Amino acid sequence: MLFLLETQLLHLRAGNWHRLNFTAAELEKVLENLRFESLARGVEASALASEWKAPDRLTLPALISIAPPGMWPELLEDHRRGMTALLGEIDHAVAANVSLLQGPLGSGTVSQSPQLDAGPDLAGSDGFGGSDDLALLARDANVHRAIAAVQGATLPTLRDFLGLG
Repeated sequence: MLFLLETQLLHLRAGNWHRLNFTAAELEKVLENLRFESLARGVEASALASEWKAPDRLTLPALISIAPPGMWPELLEDHRRGMTALLGEIDHAVAANVSLLQGPLGSGTVSQSPQLDAGPDLAGSDGFGGSDDLALLARDANVHRAIAAVQGATLPTLRDFLGLG
């Protein structure tokens, strides 16, 4: 996820706005996979809580607090710290992406003006539309799709599990 957010950010900063369709699609795939991983994490955490004779649906800090003596508390706390740090990096990448996506296209933060690559003139020569209008519509749709994908990367269920929500 972090790699994809940073890749999209690089494309945005380079003015490769025509890549948004691809980067948003990749983010959407990862988010879909993370939904299944979140479910699996919940099942595993519930199984562990049951094994430790605790109620299910515990957060990671709660699991750490009831962990039997030995390696478990330290291992789980290290995992929580690592995941919290990763979430911080993801939050930073999300904020940077949203800032560029919601800012004026072609502003000073983008090294070139956005490329309008929507294909040939599909509107014909009847005086309406034209390739520029289609390109603007395509770019706008890609920007909205990218914003939705990036905002989905805030990972609220993971944040709750880590005790950060």
